[in-house]
Amino acid sequence: MKLTNLLCVTALGVASVLPLASTASAQDAPIKWKMAGTFSSSLPQLGTLGTRLEEKIAVVSGGNIELRFYEPNALVPPLETFDAVSLGAVDAAFSTPGFWGGKVPALQVFAALPFGPSAPEYMAWFYFGGGKEIFDEIYGKYGIKSVMCGMLAPEGSGWFREEVKSVDDLKGMKLRFFGLGAKALGKFGVSAQLLAAPDVYPALDRGVIDGLEFVQPAIDLKMGFYQIAKHYYFPGWHQQSTFFDLMMNKDKWDALSQTQQAQIEAVCGDNVRYGIAEGEAIQIPALKELQEKGVQIHKWSDEDLAKLKGAVDEVIAEQVEADPDFARAYESFATFREEYSTWREIGYLK
Repeated sequence: MKLTNLLCVTALGVASVLPLASTASAQDAPIKWKMAGTFSSSLPQLGTLGTRLEEKIAVVSGGNIELRFYEPNALVPPLETFDAVSLGAVDAAFSTPGFWGGKVPALQVFAALPFGPSAPEYMAWFYFGGGKEIFDEIYGKYGIKSVMCGMLAPEGSGWFREEVKSVDDLKGMKLRFFGLGAKALGKFGVSAQLLAAPDVYPALDRGVIDGLEFVQPAIDLKMGFYQIAKHYYFPGWHQQSTFFDLMMNKDKWDALSQTQQAQIEAVCGDNVRYGIAEGEAIQIPALKELQEKGVQIHKWSDEDLAKLKGAVDEVIAEQVEADPDFARAYESFATFREEYSTWREIGYLK
């Protein structure tokens, strides 16, 4: 066959395929979903990763998927979004699985584990160690499909008006605290509760709470806690890394085409990457600015961290005993972590 004839045949073949691809894409019905935010869009990472998701899915899908971010309370109160998505009253929500620990204890394993893993180890377990399968099953019981869609760097572990000499001095305090870490502080006589973001600063200002943990320096700076409290504690023993997820009503997810589902998963995967990188970068100038504003940075002693670790171990044992799904999820993580420790010890510098 002459070269000119071969080129003609090849061109015809390509031309015949292109309309089919275009037709397949055109068959995907456009979707317009409302996505409830559990944090304000003005908050770095907590909110901006949600608005970034809205922006990127529109680009990747060529406008076929509209996932509009709504501020907290615009559709539903932040701590009620789980039920709203489950019932289909809201299409989707951007949050963290740990928000729903009171309703579904096992989801705490997929949010942040005290004295838990760094981001690479956490992701290794979730994607390759069996975590995702359990995660999907648990959410599925409530009519929700969730995709991991962000990750935060380590957090600070407390803002206080006065210096705290020891964790034993926390006895009797009322703190805003997150997840399993809040339960661990209960072992020290602390009354710890989870407050939605808009309620935290007013509670501290009015003395409803004596102190708090919220997120990272860059986010805590934005929240303005330094205006009331000047003592900031590290490390974030309760949240060394934190997953954020995109919850979607499962019936609506199942109605999407495979292409649309893949586009959402791809953009969420990129959001995880972006969250880790941004989270590590933005803490440096934030810490500097906080110190310029008179904030004193403290570190818990090794003795205090050992006491906290002991309290965490008690809490984990209680949760395992109380909830079969928590037990299954945590056993999966703990088994992976034990096996992973060999690689962690020889592969990484101390």
